[in-house]
Amino acid sequence: MAIDHVSVPSTDLFTAPGVGKRILSLLWGDRVQTQGATGAHMKVQARGKTGFVKKADLGGESLLELYFIDVGQGDGVLIRTPDHRHVLVDGGFKRRSQPGGKNAADFVDWKFVKDYGQSTIALDAVIASHNDADHFGGLWDLTSSDPDARRELDATAIEVEAFYHAGLSWWKKQPSGRTLGAQVATPAGPMWVDLLEGRAEAQQAVAPGGSGKKLAGEWAKLFEAILSTKKASGAPTSIARLSHKLGHVPGFAPAAGKASIKVLAPFEHKHGGKPALRKFTGGDSKNTNGQSVLLRVDYGRARIILTGDLNRASQAGLLSDWTGALQELECDVAKACHHGSDDVSYRFLQAMRPAVTVISSGDNEGHDHPRPGIVAASATTGFLSIQNDAIVTPLVYSTEIARSVSLGVPIELAIPGNPAALKGTAFRDSKLSYEETKAGDLNPRTRSKKIGDTLVVAGLVYGLVNVRSDGDRILCATMNEKDYSWNIKELRSRF
Repeated sequence: MAIDHVSVPSTDLFTAPGVGKRILSLLWGDRVQTQGATGAHMKVQARGKTGFVKKADLGGESLLELYFIDVGQGDGVLIRTPDHRHVLVDGGFKRRSQPGGKNAADFVDWKFVKDYGQSTIALDAVIASHNDADHFGGLWDLTSSDPDARRELDATAIEVEAFYHAGLSWWKKQPSGRTLGAQVATPAGPMWVDLLEGRAEAQQAVAPGGSGKKLAGEWAKLFEAILSTKKASGAPTSIARLSHKLGHVPGFAPAAGKASIKVLAPFEHKHGGKPALRKFTGGDSKNTNGQSVLLRVDYGRARIILTGDLNRASQAGLLSDWTGALQELECDVAKACHHGSDDVSYRFLQAMRPAVTVISSGDNEGHDHPRPGIVAASATTGFLSIQNDAIVTPLVYSTEIARSVSLGVPIELAIPGNPAALKGTAFRDSKLSYEETKAGDLNPRTRSKKIGDTLVVAGLVYGLVNVRSDGDRILCATMNEKDYSWNIKELRSRF
């Protein structure tokens, strides 16, 4: 079988050449495996399905693809470069803390096993933007050897060439608890200096016993999993800290015809000749979020920024750090900071000036993201383009808005081996016990409800936001609930 790509914004996959039932719709750049032509149609395998598409709709090129995954609360972004390399940035909470029981690990598993037809997940890089569980939990699900985590995956193996992190870490605090480590006073303000570096330090930091600092809690468990992960060659996965001083993620420096990934933050300072990161006022969460990895993915003229959970304090610091070079922050597409929290600098949004903003939002009412003010700010700071008296950009997407469910009313219960189905009043008045896990909770709560007062989730469309580019054109797409077709918007890079 040969590999081809879709050349049009969208095309349908049919069960038979031109006259069969529509199976699904493919997007521009979708990778298909061709199996032979039948007249004006080509038999292909794509997205885990086999069917027929118009030959005229193929012949496209491999694109830069970004999948903003609906992980509920948290982030998860899979990057596929035109030369078929894959980078996963964050993964959402662990499955056990997800109300829907899914996170980025499940999407990555589907992508490799169902879409590509591979038994091994092969990632060129995995990046934890920072040390908050709603960002790294899904990375543990993907790399852990835990039987429950592995059972959820169809892939039989995973290969990770390199793992990257922001440096600021959770360390065990004596006699109990956790800490972000030591801080020092400097002329530029307080700085964090206990930064985790590479593989050797990570091994020592999770090893039982011995001297030295030890990583704490779930953050330690993530590194235990990564330390057991292998490259395609069988060698241990590389581990390293990212900062702006690297310039680019290793292996993703600018090269002709290839996508690059630039590291804009954490912005590294020095104290006593050693790396240090700025400490922000407001407690640990302000600092874990504030030291998120800030990445810019470039391909041709297209620029896409991934912001982690940056907040107002850290953004003010970055505006100062990048004084004289704020054009580095400008982009076509931006993943909104911190799920649409309003703890965001308006000046920073103005510096980015994205044509498209994607908000990874799906948390519970306690957070209430995205906040109305930040949705408005994303629009008012976005790049304005008008054609024929209609807005082309700015566009604002939310994975929570893109998600949809189909609800049904239960009417009858058939029990295997019992010829009499339970229905009518006896069925409606029966009580159903269930476990409910709120977004971010580690453990479920047991509740009960009359079946007659209960709705059935008959179908679920996850709020995946697709972004694709050939380096000039940019396509954004979300799926329609009714017929699984695509809502598509197109624009061109302004860079």
